[in-house]
Amino acid sequence: MPTTIAVDLAKSVFEVAISDRPGRVRTHHRLSRTQFSRFLSERRPATILMEACGSAHFWGRHAQASGHRVVLLPPHAVRPYVPRNKTDRADTKGLLEASRNEGIRAVPVKSIAQQTLGALHRLRSTWQATRTARINTVRGLLREFGITIPVGSHQVVPRVRELLSDAEPVLPEALRPALAEATNEIRELEARIHAIEKQINALATQTPVVTRLRTVPGIGLLTSTALFAFVGDVQRFPSGRHFSSYLGLTPRESSSGLRRRLGAISKRGDAYLRMLLIHGSRAVLLHAKKNPHPGHLQTWRSLSMTMRQSVSQFSVDPPC
Repeated sequence: MPTTIAVDLAKSVFEVAISDRPGRVRTHHRLSRTQFSRFLSERRPATILMEACGSAHFWGRHAQASGHRVVLLPPHAVRPYVPRNKTDRADTKGLLEASRNEGIRAVPVKSIAQQTLGALHRLRSTWQATRTARINTVRGLLREFGITIPVGSHQVVPRVRELLSDAEPVLPEALRPALAEATNEIRELEARIHAIEKQINALATQTPVVTRLRTVPGIGLLTSTALFAFVGDVQRFPSGRHFSSYLGLTPRESSSGLRRRLGAISKRGDAYLRMLLIHGSRAVLLHAKKNPHPGHLQTWRSLSMTMRQSVSQFSVDPPC
């Protein structure tokens, strides 16, 4: 029987369980980072089981370089196999048991290029959220002094700087330095976002998969690179339906017997990917609405709107 090694990853101490046949753990080891790296290099090729958590892809690449077969399992699928108290040793036992379930799909080990693009996306998303928070804060503070700013994020900084340069004391003197710092921070965040988008674009030009994805309507630079970074090889999905389920775009089902109930989308996938895809599809539909030459997409949109209006005519208004 081939040897299977289950590893409970950590920052400094790794729990390792070696199994030579299903249901039996032959030996346990508790290793430091250096000892675990040497363990992978000196061990004969085996199947390495790990949860797809922090640092799993790094150690997965390290194990593959040493000739091992790496299987990364989703953490939420492994947890039911730890029936009692959670310990490092129990986690390795749960990994060994979960690996015997063929219904659990393994997570592919990401390449350095994928993780680099993913890290850039996470940084950009964080800075974008911080910028939005600062803009909303400035808007709210000025509203307390009777100053409103038109809709649009690009309106905020020019308007605030106009108020700060105004000779008339519209704003309290004690508030002016803080608002000036806030506008500088917003501009700095915008510069960071612009710079990181240039980095993502430079990496995208070196990736043929991203170039092909960008030919799909509604998929631009951010969506194509995010799909490459977080999904990887799409051929691992048997069909488009499986891919949609992975993204959380398929209906949540609650069925029993002859009764089948389909609800809203499950939202079980990556929220960032789903957001990019939904915004891309909205952009395509908006373009189809403005296009003077009708096509298949515009015809479908008109038909769906007609059906929605027909259904709303037969809906019963709730009682007042």
